[in-house]
Amino acid sequence: MRYESIKVNDKLGREVVLRNAEPSDAEALIRYLQRTAGETPFLIREPDEITLTVEQERNFIQSKIDADRELMLVASIGGRQIGNCSLMSVGGFRRYHHRCEVAIALYQEYCGTGIGRIMLETVLDVAKSCGYEQAELEVIAGNERAIRLYQKLGFREYGRFPDNMKYADGSYVDSIWMMKKLQ
Repeated sequence: MRYESIKVNDKLGREVVLRNAEPSDAEALIRYLQRTAGETPFLIREPDEITLTVEQERNFIQSKIDADRELMLVASIGGRQIGNCSLMSVGGFRRYHHRCEVAIALYQEYCGTGIGRIMLETVLDVAKSCGYEQAELEVIAGNERAIRLYQKLGFREYGRFPDNMKYADGSYVDSIWMMKKLQ
């Protein structure tokens, strides 16, 4: 779907532009994925597992633009991409038509500045306008900052997946399934 770009300010007073990801963003988004995967243990991939080609990423972005009820929102400051937030259908079946998934990530240096909250609120408003009745997400159990944000936005925990991820050192971490009613 297409989203009209908006300008907002973060907690530090910086102007943040929220806009649709475009196919021309593909290279920058791949670099973003690789860097954010290396900055935090809370994402599902290691940096070396991000092997998308620019063409694959362009096609993925275009598929979001072409979809009626999906969105990849990019945040930037001073023309530099600093994060993204996505809205995705859970599945193409009528019985899942009321459900959507949201996902978000920011460069660590921008966490805690209100940008994540603004992006999530924006995507949740879009989800509601698309007719979704509930938004779902998965978060790693140790990601307390993200869990607090999701709770403030009305998400509640509805289940856990034990040992969801296994790190290189052999340790495991649970994930939490959270959901928010939109209607």
